[in-house]
Amino acid sequence: MILSRLERDYDCKIADCFEHPEYLKSVLKDVYENSYGGILDDLEIELGEIASEKEIQSFLHALRE
Repeated sequence: MILSRLERDYDCKIADCFEHPEYLKSVLKDVYENSYGGILDDLEIELGEIASEKEIQSFLHALRE
């Protein structure tokens, strides 16, 4: 569902969201509404050690703003 919404609404793939985190943020907020914060927490857990890398931290910060 998320991938199809990204393609439909922004004509992009998931890989494009690293450059445009606002696209992913918008779709996730729309789909998951009140669970959005928990989704980001789960994403950070799944990323594990790479979540501490500078670029990943910037990406996650953009999603949380």
